[in-house]
Amino acid sequence: MTGLTAPLASVGRSTLQFLASIGRVSLYVVQILRHMVTPPFYPEELLKAVLRIGYFSLPVVGLTALFTGAALALQIFAGGSRFNAEAVVPSIVAIGMVRELGPVLVGLMIAGRVGASVAAEIGTMKVTEQIDALLTLSTHPMKYLVVPRVLAAVLTVPILVAIGDSIGILGGYLVGVTTLGFNAAAYLQNTVDFLEQWDVLSGLIKGGVFGFVVATMGCYHGMSSARGAQGVGRATINAVVSSSALILASNYLLTSIFFSA
Repeated sequence: MTGLTAPLASVGRSTLQFLASIGRVSLYVVQILRHMVTPPFYPEELLKAVLRIGYFSLPVVGLTALFTGAALALQIFAGGSRFNAEAVVPSIVAIGMVRELGPVLVGLMIAGRVGASVAAEIGTMKVTEQIDALLTLSTHPMKYLVVPRVLAAVLTVPILVAIGDSIGILGGYLVGVTTLGFNAAAYLQNTVDFLEQWDVLSGLIKGGVFGFVVATMGCYHGMSSARGAQGVGRATINAVVSSSALILASNYLLTSIFFSA
């Protein structure tokens, strides 16, 4: 009887652990939101986080967006040529970058760069008892470490998405004009004609959500890190994996809400 029920017990334990993790993360998010609107505030930490998350992420975001837009233009041209629809390249590149590829790729790049960095930094501070030192100085770790990073990510990732969208469209333009034989003025005109304001706005909203997810997961796993180097490494991996999975899941949810009609 024990042999028959063991698999069910294992599934039950895994399910309970998963639900408990969801509960802990939900309570953590509630704490972040509460501390965001209550003093004290640390504007200097916020500015430092804006530089680390936003400014120093520009090179990787720019390179990723440029080559993605260029590759997207080539793929759409190759597919459209089968149906004599090569003219849709400018509009599809613009819509695809602004609605989906731009926000998602920027979110994943930020998850790999910033999420891992935040988790490792906070996890190391926990291991070396620096967080305990903050408590002895009457400084709340949530306000000093977590809130500035989450706010900085929410503010800067939409800006990175806007920059990435522009560079991605530029990549498609360069390939279209130099390789695919498009007229430069006609390419730009098609891009402007088919892009709508909501296309751009929806991508920026996604960027804000993705920034919140990445910073929250990085801080959560850093704060939950076990002692020792292995604990910090495990927290870093968990931060990147959970951030990436939540970005893809939330992207689907937001897309279904924004464009379900």
